[in-house]
Amino acid sequence: MNGKNFRMPARRLATVATATALTAAPAVLGVASPAHATGDEGRASAVVLRTGLDVSLLNKTVNVPLAVSLNEVQAPQSAEKTTLAAQLNGVDGGEPFSVLSAQVAQSKATVEDGKAEGYTNLAHAKVHVPGLPLLSLIEVGEVTSKATCEAGKEPTASSNLLGDITVLGKKVTLTAGGTTNVDVPGVGEVRIDYSRTEQTSRTAAATALELKVSVNPLKLNVAEVEGTLTLAEATCETPAEPAQQAEPGTEPAGDVEPQGEPADEGLAETGGNSMTPYLAGGALVLLLAGGGAVAVARRGRS
Repeated sequence: MNGKNFRMPARRLATVATATALTAAPAVLGVASPAHATGDEGRASAVVLRTGLDVSLLNKTVNVPLAVSLNEVQAPQSAEKTTLAAQLNGVDGGEPFSVLSAQVAQSKATVEDGKAEGYTNLAHAKVHVPGLPLLSLIEVGEVTSKATCEAGKEPTASSNLLGDITVLGKKVTLTAGGTTNVDVPGVGEVRIDYSRTEQTSRTAAATALELKVSVNPLKLNVAEVEGTLTLAEATCETPAEPAQQAEPGTEPAGDVEPQGEPADEGLAETGGNSMTPYLAGGALVLLLAGGGAVAVARRGRS
């Protein structure tokens, strides 16, 4: 072949690929396919705190990304965490800096028995950012989020708020599904989205509080903080429904016997049925009886 590689024309390759795809398709007809036939066992996740903040220190001479997750769990491998504090190093004179502290900080994710569920509970919590060591960015009485996805049912998502919310030292009133802006002159501003939920035919997500933060304490001239912060988030994805099974006493499609009483194959074409042998026998008896009567009458005439 002179060391050359011969290649099949493009049209021929396309034809082969199509034929292969068709060959791989199931050849069974008349059998119902299971719903969501993907083998997916479902998913769930939960997290108490997630930050995506950029911190500029000392007139922006030092930039530190503040990316922290507290009690983040995921399933199918069911898990639960209850750590009560999150810290960041290197932004407070080299000392550990407490981002969040709480009395309750629980996250749980489970997938079992056809149901996936994420759940979070955060109570009596305080969140701090660099530059405001004495003033909390936000203080929370209690918030919970829950997302539930069960096979055969519509996914659900919800968040609940109990107690007060304080932002940059101000008590605020939040509206579910709404946005609240808090502006503190000389310190910064925070935009809060409360109880944000999203649902599709197979997924659900709930976020208790999402904050867009812009903090620049000009009088301190120590730090500038920009970005987002999420509290109490839960998500889920519906598991696949179990494969449909035939009811007891039924035969698979393709091997079903005809309904009704069994019929004699030799009589099927002439319209005969199961009573035909009995009717034929009765007719024979009457015929023989009639023949005997005729013979007796003839002898009498003789």
